Amino acid sequence: MSKRGEFTPFIKSKMEAFLGRETSRTELRLLPYLHYVMVNEQRIDPNKVNQEERSILSQLREAGHIDGGAAGMAITREFYDFICDVVFYAYVAHEETPFEAPSGGDRHGE
Repeated sequence: MSKRGEFTPFIKSKMEAFLGRETSRTELRLLPYLHYVMVNEQRIDPNKVNQEERSILSQLREAGHIDGGAAGMAITREFYDFICDVVFYAYVAHEETPFEAPSGGDRHGE
């Protein structure tokens, strides 16, 4: 059992399987904000993101997951589904979510 928003090996594994790179607690904590942005004004408030988060946003742009930012943001359906999946496991169903990373790879979609 994990705590709400905890960056567990399971969450880290899910994120890295989708992103194809190392990730961080900061990136996990950015996902609920990106979800909020997309279901509301679809604009990032520059006052609400720090330099480390801006760097993460740049990586997401370069990977083709997001486009834009403060002037208006768009994301791919796949990235939106990824955000929802991770937010569900890390913040909604955190008490039932496994702590350890799955053996044999990602369990995305289970």
